[in-house]
This record gives sequence, structure tokens and C-alpha cells, in this order.
Amino acid sequence: MLRIAPDNAGYRASLTRMDLALAIRPEPTKPTEVEAQLIALVLHGVTSVHSRRSYRTGLEAFFAWIRVSGAGPAFTKALAQQYRSALLANRLSSATINLRLSPIRKLAREMADNQMLDPATAAAIERVPGVERRGTRVGNWLLKDQANDLLHAPDPQTLTGKRDRAILAVLLGCGLRRAELLRINVEDLQQREGRWVLPDMTGKGNRIRTVTVPAGVKARIDAWLSAAGITTGRIFRPVNKGDVIVGTEIRDEKAVWRLVMRYAQATDLGKLAPHDLRRTCAKLCRKAGGDWSRSSCSSAMPRSRRRSGTWGRSRRWLMP
Repeated sequence: MLRIAPDNAGYRASLTRMDLALAIRPEPTKPTEVEAQLIALVLHGVTSVHSRRSYRTGLEAFFAWIRVSGAGPAFTKALAQQYRSALLANRLSSATINLRLSPIRKLAREMADNQMLDPATAAAIERVPGVERRGTRVGNWLLKDQANDLLHAPDPQTLTGKRDRAILAVLLGCGLRRAELLRINVEDLQQREGRWVLPDMTGKGNRIRTVTVPAGVKARIDAWLSAAGITTGRIFRPVNKGDVIVGTEIRDEKAVWRLVMRYAQATDLGKLAPHDLRRTCAKLCRKAGGDWSRSSCSSAMPRSRRRSGTWGRSRRWLMP
């Protein structure tokens, strides 16, 4: 059997508490050389940046759990099932557990394909069941008046406020994800049939779509670009406390999350995340007669309605 973690009996003997045996989030440690090679083996077979990050996190947590829990070092179905039991014992959600088990199954497949693990053992590991998710989460979204309050929360007299108003308008009016928002360049804004759009955007799963930019959203973007003096490159950039631009792009997606949370608290909207604004855009899209169907409401809107302008009129609340 292939050993995927060092067998340190002395260290494991010092672990006497039961909660350590079920620990899922031990202190982060640097992966061993063998573990790093196995992680690289899995990541080379994944193309999505988000999947690579998720798989790396899942495998690092799995290897850390092996070192802390005292589980056997042999990579078998019994080890994977023991890990699954530990995840359940920590009362993690079904989505989180399934997310943690996916990279383990991928690891088993890659090891078998590279003659590092017996194919029968790999097949057995892949049969470790996930956790059934029952019911559907409702999620959170805003009503039109609430969305309007959020849009007007930033101070339009400051550079930061102009940028934040534009960010919130894009999230609510275009339904973009955080990563998509931060990747927009000035050159990406183009006109098609008299309308401003973001053509051929590559989103989650490498899906390509064209996103319509409502007039109100474009007005807020123009106000920000004019005040910031930006004519090329990334549209949204970091601004310091002195109201001065300090970089060419916002690298941390969590900055968008913190921005949304800050203005949600300022408007008494409670806990709100950027994806809730995407959900709000989808809800308003459906109310206007569109079909979201895993796309932006703008690209999913029937062509006849886009030409007639009924969808544009349904988003006049976005006007500044």
C-alpha cells in the first residue's frame, strides 16, 4: 500500500483527547514532499482556477487530518470512510462534506492512472458515498426598494463612494460574480445595436456569455472613471483612506464581499453577500419576464424583449 503520510507513532501517542481524533481543522502545517507531489498530481488535472483552489484546500485538510487523527497511513476505502465519519461528527453541512470528499476521489483516480495505486482500491475509494442534501435553500435577495437604498448608500462626493456605487450597480444590474467584476477592463465595455454590453465574458465553467449593461449602471461607471481619470485597463481599482488610487487592480475578491457587507449594515439590511445581489438580479429578471437559466438576465432575455426595450424599462430603478 502507498503511504500518504508519515507514520509517527510517538506523536500520535501524545494525542489523547477524543476531539483531536476527529479534528478537521488542525493547525495549518506545510505539506510534506510526498503530499505536495500528490497535490500537484491532482491539480494538474484540473483547469478551473476555483476548482484548483478548492481541491488544494481539501487535500491539505485531508493530509493534516491524517497526521493529527492517528488514522492509518495506507490510502484505502476504510481511510476515506473514516474521514467522512469525522466530517459528519463535526456537523459540517452536506455541501461542505461533499466538497471535501471530491478531491479525495480525484486523488484516487489520478494515482490509479499513474500506477501509484491499485485500480481496485481506487474504484473502492470512489464508491465512498457523499452526503445527501435534502431540500433547497431559499437564499437571500433584496426587494427593489431595498436594492435602491443599497445603491445610494455610498457617498457620491468621494472617490471611494463613486467607485463603490459603480460596483454595487454592476453587481445588482448585471448579476456578475466577484471575480468577473474585478476582471472588467475599460476596453470590455462596447456597444452592440445601440446598447452597452460586456461581450464574450468567460464565467464559471468557462461559459461564455454577453452581458447587457443598463443605462443606470453605465452612468455610475462613467462617473467613477471620469473622477478617477481611468481610460484603460481595469475599471475597478483600490482606493486608500486618503481617497487616492493606490494600484492598478483589486486582487482580493474578499474586498468586494467586505464592501457589500459594510453598506448592507449601513442600510440596516443585515447580513448580505455579493452573491445575494446576483440572486436579486435574477429575481428581478424573472419578474420582468426573462429566463435566467444559468446566464446573466441580460443575455437570457428574449431577443424580442431586448429589441422592444421592455427589459430596459424594467430596470429604470437603476438610474442615478
